[in-house]
Amino acid sequence: MIDDIRPPRPTKAKLAKKPAAAPEPKQEVDLPDLPEIMPPPPEVTIPIDEKGKSLLSKNPVKNLKNLHPKHWYNLSRTEKLLSLGSAFLILVAVWLAAYFLFIRPSPEPINNGVIKVHAQAKPVTVEAPLTGLPIDPALAKRPITGIMIENSDDARPQSGLQDAGVVYEAIAEAGITRFLGLFQDTRPAYIGPVRSLRPYYIDFFTPWDASIAHVGGSPEALSEIRSGGKDLDQFFNSGAYWRVDTRDAPHNVYTSFDKLDALNQSKGYTSSAPKSWTHKKDAPLKVPSAKTIDITVSSADFNSHYDYDAKTNAYLRSEGGKPHLVTTSAADTTGQQLHPKVVIALVLPLSSGELDASGAYYSDYTTSGSGNVYVFQDGGVVQGTWEKADRPSQFVFKDSAGNVIKLDAGQTWLVAVSGDNMVSYAP
Repeated sequence: MIDDIRPPRPTKAKLAKKPAAAPEPKQEVDLPDLPEIMPPPPEVTIPIDEKGKSLLSKNPVKNLKNLHPKHWYNLSRTEKLLSLGSAFLILVAVWLAAYFLFIRPSPEPINNGVIKVHAQAKPVTVEAPLTGLPIDPALAKRPITGIMIENSDDARPQSGLQDAGVVYEAIAEAGITRFLGLFQDTRPAYIGPVRSLRPYYIDFFTPWDASIAHVGGSPEALSEIRSGGKDLDQFFNSGAYWRVDTRDAPHNVYTSFDKLDALNQSKGYTSSAPKSWTHKKDAPLKVPSAKTIDITVSSADFNSHYDYDAKTNAYLRSEGGKPHLVTTSAADTTGQQLHPKVVIALVLPLSSGELDASGAYYSDYTTSGSGNVYVFQDGGVVQGTWEKADRPSQFVFKDSAGNVIKLDAGQTWLVAVSGDNMVSYAP
């Protein structure tokens, strides 16, 4: 059948020799007639030079420049394949160059066939000057503020002590204790009742470079704090305090850190340069040696008791035979029990100071020199010594071998006692 007849392959055209009289740049080559089963191919012209030699090169890439489509049918199968392959490679190269230069995103580096995945950077923290806990660096730049907080029966429950980084407890007068709370990275909104200042509390907060919020004070304390101290006395800054109507005066003065921050700022107390203690990681004892602590300060209402809580590695505080509760707002009627991480009993010489208006003597503690100390943490106790050269110097705690005692991170509660016999503990 005629459909089975394969048309003859076009023969290569023979190059015409250059006529002597009238040379022509190109020689037309006649192709044999094709069977009617195929349309005639397009006219093929092979470029030649003036000597009649073909301009086609053995390099297919160069041929692309010289060939007109009609030349295609004059190429051998191998030349066609090479030309097509070369064109394909050129197109691929152009596409890859465009992709890598303009389209593809920056690749992740690959090592050993594994794509590196960048882990999210951990937040940068620093050690809190008061507690040793990790905090945002900006919080560590805040000024440290001390607040005098009352502890008479009429002042209970107090507010704000749960957020203090360090708390000092000592007798104000007539056996009634008073607290000095130090704050920096926390900002409670309800703190009080705020009461008056004594000279030895100035010894406590001066190494922390703290300002002090208080309502008046003993004549000696007021003279000293007004002679270069960072004073936030309510007598001269009443706008930073308010009185609640649910308690009788003088047990009803409260403040907040919105107000105290503004007051500090207005006075230029914008930072502190504290002398901090050295902290360590928790190391709870497998068998606690001091699960209960009893500290005799004065009378039953003010003596304190602590129960070690192994779950939190902290100490639940009680006073007057009851859990020591604090509230977070005026509406808080439940409260929470105080639970410092470290309890320190400082044995400080105690004497009677000035006589106050009520006929009671102010307390007077000797806070410089050295003495005995009991450091309770991790369910155990270290008996050692404290040292403090002068008012600006910080308390330094050392064990029996003379090594500095490092403290667990968290709230530290220090209580002044007048003798070693006022501290007892049991496993």
